[in-house]
Amino acid sequence: MIQPIIAATTRRATIADAVALAAIGRQTFFDTFKDTCTESDMTGFLESYFSLAQVTKELRNDEEYFYIAEHNGVLVGYARFMEDYSCFSLMKQWKALELKRLYVSQAFHGQGVAQELMEVVLNFATGGQYQVVWLGVWEHNLRAQRFYEKAGFTYSGHTHDFPIGDTPQTDRWYWKFL
Repeated sequence: MIQPIIAATTRRATIADAVALAAIGRQTFFDTFKDTCTESDMTGFLESYFSLAQVTKELRNDEEYFYIAEHNGVLVGYARFMEDYSCFSLMKQWKALELKRLYVSQAFHGQGVAQELMEVVLNFATGGQYQVVWLGVWEHNLRAQRFYEKAGFTYSGHTHDFPIGDTPQTDRWYWKFL
């Protein structure tokens, strides 16, 4: 385990964290994809997936797990995961946990926050006797791909469409067998 550069604490998110989760989700998604689509496509996507109403709905779903990382009381990253096979039916042959998001504020990249959140996810998966953890990562996000590979994930050879509005995007499915 790499020693974190900053001291971040992780905990399960609550409804009280919805505003902060929506804000960090919007900002990190925007930071990653801002130059890849039209302003209109970006605005629509952010409103659909990172609105306060949407994040609150996800937090209220007992089958979804949000864990947040805080530094000095400020939300700096989060992981969202659940047992879900709807996007990648091949996974149905195993007990599989999907890592839906692992987002860290740009100011905290490279400081150990993502590793701490990944450890939470993998410990949850091991404790729940999952056979595999899987995720989608944008084909052009090489930094994220390297991070997942360092964490033991490999590219499965499968992709899926992940459009932002009318702008086509492609994600690569990565997995890690436990």
